[in-house]
Amino acid sequence: MPSGSSNIVCMAEVKVIDTETVNNYYVDEAGDLNLFDKRGRVIIGRQGVSRMFMVGVARLPDPKTAHQKFDGLRAALLADAYFKGVPSMQLDAGKTALYFHATDDLPEVRREVFRLLPELDAKVIVGIRRKEYLVSAARFLFQRGEKFRSDEVYDDLIKRLFRNLQHKALENRIVFAIRGKSLRQHAFEQAIERAKVNFEIKTGIPSDSKTVVIPAYSSQFVGLQIIDYYLWALQRLFEREEDRFFNLIAKDYRLIMDLDDKRNKPYGEWYSDTNPLELKKIKPLIG
Repeated sequence: MPSGSSNIVCMAEVKVIDTETVNNYYVDEAGDLNLFDKRGRVIIGRQGVSRMFMVGVARLPDPKTAHQKFDGLRAALLADAYFKGVPSMQLDAGKTALYFHATDDLPEVRREVFRLLPELDAKVIVGIRRKEYLVSAARFLFQRGEKFRSDEVYDDLIKRLFRNLQHKALENRIVFAIRGKSLRQHAFEQAIERAKVNFEIKTGIPSDSKTVVIPAYSSQFVGLQIIDYYLWALQRLFEREEDRFFNLIAKDYRLIMDLDDKRNKPYGEWYSDTNPLELKKIKPLIG
């Protein structure tokens, strides 16, 4: 049964400890939760608006080595005359010269990052929501006089991602990407705690592990840059039906939950080693 006590520790900045008793997780999102314009019209798929929303977590067994390899790659790229004068490679631009971000990085840079990722032994889990189903949910709530809250979608995905993760080490260090101007640290911590309680209720196994929650910007932790790339590749697969990036790192995705594809199962389609994700299996997106 659940212990009833919280082991979550809040810290603004924590140095990574390299030990088998600590699991290091990095959380980010891809897509957006914009559904309607000011007139209430559906805007899914319009320019700059995604057709899906996903949250992913990457566990890195050796964050220190990952940090060193990413720093080494960025230094080599910045020293390459080919990139001299490229705006995104200038320090004052606040982009690739400081940290990798798949959307902002040049194609040549992305290729080098994708070469490096398989060396890091990341284990990635992703939860996906299709926005056409969120539109239906928002309209249903509106008819009942209630408001659709995008933060609840994010928090639900966090609970799903961490439902079976927190008991696997004596300490869990969870770095999550700051969303916009809001830290949302308290809400994130609550979602993590609910995931722990749900696990205890489901299994009857109390979790005594300590959880350290760290809000951060991608430039502060290489792990956030790594999960960003995994999410970018998966989003390209779903939204553009482009699988060449995903295929380079497919082995690192341990679980992908397409929660709104209920053609075969009421809880959605789950892709893993026993059901590998392939382009032909994906239910087409709407919008």
